[in-house]
Amino acid sequence: MAERPPPSETGKGKGLHRSATLVLSAAMVVLGLAILVQTFAAGGGPLALGTVLGLLFVGAGGGRLYFTWRGL
Repeated sequence: MAERPPPSETGKGKGLHRSATLVLSAAMVVLGLAILVQTFAAGGGPLALGTVLGLLFVGAGGGRLYFTWRGL
């Protein structure tokens, strides 16, 4: 009797996971940019907490997008 592959190995499951990763990664980039805009609009400098967090969100989201598109 043949075993069924796990959902992550089927085409539909992989496509859904990849799509969700792309959407959430893009949301992280947008959120990071919004944090940066809000921080600079409020007069924050380059070492303000909002600047650091915004850059981290943009970097993490951008990195996830890059590696998801590359398939790594």
